[in-house]
Amino acid sequence: MRFSAINAVVTGGASGLGFAVAKAIVTAGGSVVIADINAEAGSRAASSLGDKAQFIPTDVTSEADIGIALESATARGPVGLAVACAGILGNKRVLGRDGVMPSEMFSRVIQVNLIGTFNLVKAAADAMQTNAPNPDGERGVIVTTASIAAFEGQVGQAAYSASKGGIVAMTLPLAREFARIGVRVMTIAPGIFLTPMMAGLSPQIRDSLAAMVPFPARLGKPEEFAETVRFITETAMLNGEVIRLDGAIRMQPK
Repeated sequence: MRFSAINAVVTGGASGLGFAVAKAIVTAGGSVVIADINAEAGSRAASSLGDKAQFIPTDVTSEADIGIALESATARGPVGLAVACAGILGNKRVLGRDGVMPSEMFSRVIQVNLIGTFNLVKAAADAMQTNAPNPDGERGVIVTTASIAAFEGQVGQAAYSASKGGIVAMTLPLAREFARIGVRVMTIAPGIFLTPMMAGLSPQIRDSLAAMVPFPARLGKPEEFAETVRFITETAMLNGEVIRLDGAIRMQPK
C-alpha cells in the first residue's frame, strides 16, 4: 500500500510517537485524522501540519468517540491506515509502600491501552472492509503499539505489561481473521524512546537510560517509529507479527 497516498487515523497523534507518524503521513502527501484526548495539543498538532491534518477530540475508551474519528477520516476518502499510539503508563507496585494497588488503577490501564487499541482496530477494520482492493487484494493496514514491557516487564509494571502483552497476543488472531477482507495487522514494540515524557526527565536520567541500549546507545527517535510504520504500510508480506524496535535492549527486573 502506497504511504504517499494514504488516508489515515492516528490515536494519540497529538504528541510523541503518534505525532511523528501523523507528520510522516502528511509529509509523504497523505492525510490524517489526529485522534487524541488532549484538545489543546491536538489542535496545535493538526494546525502545524496544515490542511491535510484534522484533529478530532477522542477518548479511545469510548466506542462513540472512535466512531466519530473514523467517520471524519472517511469523509476525506477511504481509510487505508490506522495507527494506535494512545496509551498511559500507570507504573505502580502491586504491593507498594502505600498499600495494595487499587483494582481501579489496573483496570484503567487495561481500558486505555488494550481496550482503547481494540476499539480502534475493530472500527478501522469495519471501515476498511468496503475499500476497493489493490492488486494484492489489500484494503487496509492496522498498526498497533505494544512495548518491550510486554516481554520484559519491570517491577511496578504489572498493569502496563499486561495491557501491552494483550496487544501482542491479539495481533496474530486479528491478522488471521482480517485476512479474508484484505486488512493486515502489525504491532510495533518500541523500547526507550525520546517522547515528551522522557524529555521531562533530567539529562542524567536520560543518559543512564540511553546507556542501557546496546546499539545504538541512545534513546529511540519518534521519527524512527514513524519510519517503521511506513515500512509496514508499504511491505505487504508483513502481517500478524510484532517488531521490536529497541536497539537490542533487554530490560532488567528493576
